[in-house]
Amino acid sequence: MYNQHYITVIIPVLNEEKSIQKVLEDIPGFVDSIIISDNGSTDNTARIAESLGVQVVSEPERGYGAACLKALEHTSNRTDILVFLDGDYSDYPEEMGLLLNPIVYHNYDVVIGSRMLKAESKQHLTPVAGFGNWLSTRLIKLIWNYNFTDLGPFRAVRYSSFQKLEMQDRNFGWTIELQIKAAKHKLNAKEIPVSYRQRIGESKISGTLMGTVKAGTKILYLIFKELF
Repeated sequence: MYNQHYITVIIPVLNEEKSIQKVLEDIPGFVDSIIISDNGSTDNTARIAESLGVQVVSEPERGYGAACLKALEHTSNRTDILVFLDGDYSDYPEEMGLLLNPIVYHNYDVVIGSRMLKAESKQHLTPVAGFGNWLSTRLIKLIWNYNFTDLGPFRAVRYSSFQKLEMQDRNFGWTIELQIKAAKHKLNAKEIPVSYRQRIGESKISGTLMGTVKAGTKILYLIFKELF
């Protein structure tokens, strides 16, 4: 519990056997529930997580959003705050309290860990991530007048507010869908600078021109879908 708030952490993973133990060991002790959503790993990711006593659920349909949605099916109704965290050790789980404080003490609904607000974190972003941030945050500002700088996956959301969003995206549009819907629902949102490092293992998102085009297309699709 974190100041009487039940904290559930969701970690979607795909072949993260080299990093998952480090991630789990760095999660603060106040966390009440950890759900690993295994997105079709062919290595020992799930076995390692289970050996550490963590709940593992399986979602064979590939997609970041699909993995998150599967974990949500197993989320306790006692949950007060959801935290989403990647399993590649690029985020710093020990900074989780920074994301929780605005929700617990200042009545925020959504807190995004922004890598763009910390110079040493920003340098580790892939070209695809940098382009996605630039395009999406400017469009959200233009259309809904919400100021975001990042689509960072390390984020905390008040569970009662999250349930209003009716999340649907089953792929890599999950993070921007959450921020678009938070803006549409006029949720009280905030960004906090967070530390970020080069991930362990191979990235699941291509840094190629084609990857950038796909990211841009997905962002535009989701934004215009929410407009009409």
